[in-house]
Amino acid sequence: MNDKPQNERYKVVGKAEQASDRLINVIAVLVAVLATVMALFSIKGGNVGQAMAQAQARSVNAWAYFQAKSTKQTLAESMLDQLLLDRERATGLPPDAIVALDKKIDVYRGRVERYESEKAEIKKQAEAYEQEYEELNFHDDQFDIAEAGITVAMALLGIAALTRRAWLVWFALVFAGVGVASGVGGFVGGSFHLDFVARMLG
Repeated sequence: MNDKPQNERYKVVGKAEQASDRLINVIAVLVAVLATVMALFSIKGGNVGQAMAQAQARSVNAWAYFQAKSTKQTLAESMLDQLLLDRERATGLPPDAIVALDKKIDVYRGRVERYESEKAEIKKQAEAYEQEYEELNFHDDQFDIAEAGITVAMALLGIAALTRRAWLVWFALVFAGVGVASGVGGFVGGSFHLDFVARMLG
């Protein structure tokens, strides 16, 4: 007579243990999947970081080159102004000296125009490098958000495994979903980007 309640108790305990085992198995699979995904995102994020450094270096070099051309242009303009002033005052010079002066004026006028043209091209390149850097930085933020979201998710899954709380698994999946969505966005060039999270991580 007393065996029946005890058997019922064993059945309830057995079912609880099975549910707990299933929860642990689910958590283990989720952790393994998220760890793999995070490793992939980390590699890609590292590559993006290197590309950012290269784009920034190219931008700095381009602007330095632009500045050098500006300095040369300024010197050429100063020389041109001086030559034009000399030409205005050259009333008493012989014709061959005036011709030589006019040739010098043409040379420096050409230099000024060439430097202006070269500066415009260099500026265009520098701005393109800056744009490339900004785009890469956007994707770098996506991978940072992905890493943060997945890290929080894995921490919550660890707590869920210790406490056997299924609701914590669902809570962890919210962070995992945000992290995976952000990382996939970074991989495929998508626009998913949580600005407030990026600002906090920045």
